[in-house]
Amino acid sequence: MKMRQDSYSKIKTIEKLGDILEGLRKKGKRIVHCHGVFDLLHPGHIKHFEAAKQKGDVLVVTVTKDEYVNKGPGRPVFNQNLRAESIAAMECVDFVAVNEWPTAVKTIEVLKPHFYVKGSDYANRGEDITGRIYEEEEAVKSVGGFLHFTDEISFSSSALINSYFAPYPKEAQDFFIRFKNRYTSRDITRHLDGIKDVKILLIGDIIIDEYHYCIGMGKAQKDNIIATRFMNEEIFAGGVLAAANHVAGFCKDVTLLSCIGTINDYRNFIPKHLKGNVRSNFYYRGDAPVVVKRRFVDPSFLNKLFEICYLSDGMPLPRTIEDEICDYLKTRLNEFDMVMVADFGHGLITDRVLKILCKKSKYLAVNVQTNSANFGFNVVTKFPRADYICIDEPEIRLACHDRVSNLEKLIVKISRRLACEKIIITRGHKGALAYSKEDGFIEIPVFSKEVVDRIGAGDAYFSITSPCVYKDIPIDIVGFIGNAAGAMKVLIVGNRSSVEPVALHKYVTTLLK
Repeated sequence: MKMRQDSYSKIKTIEKLGDILEGLRKKGKRIVHCHGVFDLLHPGHIKHFEAAKQKGDVLVVTVTKDEYVNKGPGRPVFNQNLRAESIAAMECVDFVAVNEWPTAVKTIEVLKPHFYVKGSDYANRGEDITGRIYEEEEAVKSVGGFLHFTDEISFSSSALINSYFAPYPKEAQDFFIRFKNRYTSRDITRHLDGIKDVKILLIGDIIIDEYHYCIGMGKAQKDNIIATRFMNEEIFAGGVLAAANHVAGFCKDVTLLSCIGTINDYRNFIPKHLKGNVRSNFYYRGDAPVVVKRRFVDPSFLNKLFEICYLSDGMPLPRTIEDEICDYLKTRLNEFDMVMVADFGHGLITDRVLKILCKKSKYLAVNVQTNSANFGFNVVTKFPRADYICIDEPEIRLACHDRVSNLEKLIVKISRRLACEKIIITRGHKGALAYSKEDGFIEIPVFSKEVVDRIGAGDAYFSITSPCVYKDIPIDIVGFIGNAAGAMKVLIVGNRSSVEPVALHKYVTTLLK
C-alpha cells in the first residue's frame, strides 16, 4: 500500500507520542485512545474509529506488537508495521504507535487519554477471557480518564481471515466447519474452566534441557570436524517439570513427585522453575545425576546440531528411596482425583511403583515416552492398566511390535490389553487419532504446519488433555484442545514457557470464529 508522507508522519514511538500528547493537553485538546490487534482492517474498525473520534479532538490508535498477538499460529497475518501504516492512512486517525508491552495498561499510563475507547463486544466485561478490560479500566481511571464503548456495526477480523485468507491447512479448515456445527468457543472455554478443581498427582522423571547456541565456522584445519563458535545458552525445566507447569496453569491443585540426582547440582534451579501452585515432593539420590540433555543449536533456524546426554540409566533406584516413594503412594494416593504418569524411562517408575500406581490410583493417565536412551525398552504395555493413554504413533507401534498394521487396529489392541477406554495417538504433521470405547475414532488434523521447536509438544498435549479426559469431556473436544495446545507449543523454543489458559482460550476463539 502506497502511503502519503503525512500518513507516515502520524506513526510515532510510544515515548514520543507521550510528549506530543502532553503538549496537546496543555492546549486544551481532548485525547481519545483506541487499542487492539487490527490484523485485518475492515468496515467495523473504520466505524469504531470514527465513533471514537467524536469523543474528543485527537484520536490515537495503538496496535499490539507481533510477539504479543496471542491468537495462535499464523497470526498476525499482517505484521505490526503494515497494521500501523494501514491505520495511519485513515483521515480520522491523528497518531499511531506500536505498543511496547503485552497489554495496553502501561501505554494508557504514558498517553493519559481522556477517553479509552473499546468496541461493543467488550461491553460485557465478563466475556473478556483475558480479564484485561478491568485492568485497562483501572489504568484509564488512574490518569483521570473514562472507559467508553462504541456501538457500531461489528465484524470479526478472525472470522474474515479464516474465511478468506485460509491461514490453516485444508484438512483443518474442513474439520473446523464440522466442529463448529457442534460446538462454540464458549463450550470449549466452559469445559476448560471445569477442570480447575481436579486434584492431581503427577509423577515422572526430571529432565534439564540445555540449549547451547553456536554458529558454524567451517571445517577444522587438522581434523574432519566442523568447528563452531559459542554464542549463548538457555536452560529449561523439562520432562515432568514441563508437564507440571503446563497442567498447573489449568488446575489449581497439582502435586509433583519425582527424584533428584545430586551428582550434578540442580537442587536450587528446579524449585525456582516450577509454578507457585505446584506442590513438590522430591526424593534425593546421591548415586546419580539429574538427567541433562545438552543440545547444540544453530540460532538462525534453531537447527539442532548435536546432543549430549548426562544420565545414569541402568542404575536401579536405591531401595531406600523406592521404599519411601512406595510408602507415600500407598498412604496418599486416595487423596488425589487422578494420577498422571510422565514416564521418560529414566528409572523412577520401577516395577513396585508401577504396581502400586495401577492398583491404587482412582484414575490413571499415562504417557510413556521412547527416546534414544530407552528405545524399545520403555513401552506402554508395561502398565497392566490405564484409564487414559496419550503416546505418539512410533510408541504404540513399538508397544505392539507392529510397523505396518492399521493404526486403529493397534489402538483397539492396546485398549483391550490395558482395559483403557480412552486413547489419543499423536502423529506429528498428521495430527492426532483419538479413541473412546463409547464414541469410536475421531481424526483431528494438524492445525498449523508452522514449527519452531518440537521439543515438549507431546508433554503439553498429555498434560492439558489428561484432566479433560478425567472430567469425561467428549473425546472430539479433548482432541481439539490437545491439537490446539500442540500447535501453540511448537512455536515455543524448548520449554521457555508453558501453554497458558488465556492464550489457549484466545486461540480456540480465533479458530472457531
